[in-house]
Amino acid sequence: MTDSAIGANLRRLRVAQGLTQADVAVAAGITRLAYRNLETGASLPRAETLQALARALEVGIQDLVTPVLELRHVRFRSFQRLNTREQILVEVGSRLRDFNELEEILEDRIEPRLVPLGGNLSPAEAAAATREHFGIRPSEPVRDICGLLEANGIKVLPLRVASDAFFGLSVATADGGPAIAVNVWERISVERWIFTAAHELAHLVLHLEDYDVVHKEEEKRQEREANLFASHFLMPQEVFAKEWEETRGIALVDRVLKVKRMFRVSYRTVLYRLSETGAYGPEIWRRFQAEVKRRTGRTLLKDDEPDAIAADVFRASFPEPSRAGEPEDLSPADFMEDRLSRLVRRAVEKNEITLARGAEILGLPLEEMRQLSASWME
Repeated sequence: MTDSAIGANLRRLRVAQGLTQADVAVAAGITRLAYRNLETGASLPRAETLQALARALEVGIQDLVTPVLELRHVRFRSFQRLNTREQILVEVGSRLRDFNELEEILEDRIEPRLVPLGGNLSPAEAAAATREHFGIRPSEPVRDICGLLEANGIKVLPLRVASDAFFGLSVATADGGPAIAVNVWERISVERWIFTAAHELAHLVLHLEDYDVVHKEEEKRQEREANLFASHFLMPQEVFAKEWEETRGIALVDRVLKVKRMFRVSYRTVLYRLSETGAYGPEIWRRFQAEVKRRTGRTLLKDDEPDAIAADVFRASFPEPSRAGEPEDLSPADFMEDRLSRLVRRAVEKNEITLARGAEILGLPLEEMRQLSASWME
């Protein structure tokens, strides 16, 4: 236990919860000056004070005393209103450390098959090259993006962050990756989870030289390139054009929804692709909105889903974060990583880790972990 670790953890957890030093001091039954000295590392807490601080912050004592894994080679851009950036980085670092530790214990590491392509290819060409490298046929939809990434040595880390200011991040090999973390908060659509995974894959392929945790602001050109890559990775142009052509006899909304379900993407991704073509252009957005309004009788509001198309730069022309209104939406079963769960099961069955440790790694209550282990079958 070190004063620097405790102080850093206190500050990180306090800021993530939106609390002041005074708030935590009052909840822990100590003076504000005493708390400030603990957070700055000027003093160390006694055992009873440590327990009181853990209760005040609603965390375990281990969360206060364990030094965190500091990620440096990470691409993490988010909206400025996000106040949990530091906490997210800590959680990703902890999850990644557990993942790598299990792989080492079980001697079961999948070597990454990621090929950084940099700026030598267009985003569409890079998407096609990556699909080919991963063994996906040109006409084949990406049915299971988590399984696809994990089979190619890219770790997938689902996180639940109650904010639409953060969708995902990616970690380079130098920090234990490659890995992609996706915000699977229930108010974000599953379509967005899938798109975020493909978007972060794009950064690993195209922008690996720019992985530095100190960079927080979005770079518009790189974001657009990642969006284009993700769109073409999930919907290759040739097969997209073929499927779109085969729906010519039905109404626009029905065509969009049919193609959306086929490729397991958001309807907005379909509209974005159509808006890129000379045949439709930006007019497609207005036409789609007008047809939805005729069907539902609803006025199109800016932030509604599916009624409005967000003008936000970060989300421009791509899946809306709100899950509630995604038409014909997917279920969480369409985005499930399972490699970490398999490693945990093997480690538990080989007595390499305890059931409690397995619960900790998977982020489950112990009772839920017991129920999970009871359901394991050959």
